[in-house]
Amino acid sequence: MKLIVAIIVPDRLEAVKAALAEVEVYRLTVMDIQGVDTPIGGGDSFRGREVGLNLSRKVQLMIGVNDNFLAPTVEAIRNASRTTPEGQPSDGKIFVIPLEDCIRIRTGEHGGEAI
Repeated sequence: MKLIVAIIVPDRLEAVKAALAEVEVYRLTVMDIQGVDTPIGGGDSFRGREVGLNLSRKVQLMIGVNDNFLAPTVEAIRNASRTTPEGQPSDGKIFVIPLEDCIRIRTGEHGGEAI
């Protein structure tokens, strides 16, 4: 099992949800977050020092998947979250993390069955 954490631009959320539905991934958690993009051309300066980092609004998705769903889920997110066909630096990131266990609170099921 894996935990996929994807950080995307808010405008692409509906497209990502549609792409995930196409690969039969329906359960996800969505959070509004803020993050610092890599500054292109540097930041602001005050008295000769660089100061301040501008936060931009992003959306974070958390999706637990069984191993056989990993590749299709990552590809769906990757393709649907691009803001242009070739992609932009601020389009986001996808992290894949080993998931030791998952427990469904209602039934007590463990592992892949709980996902």
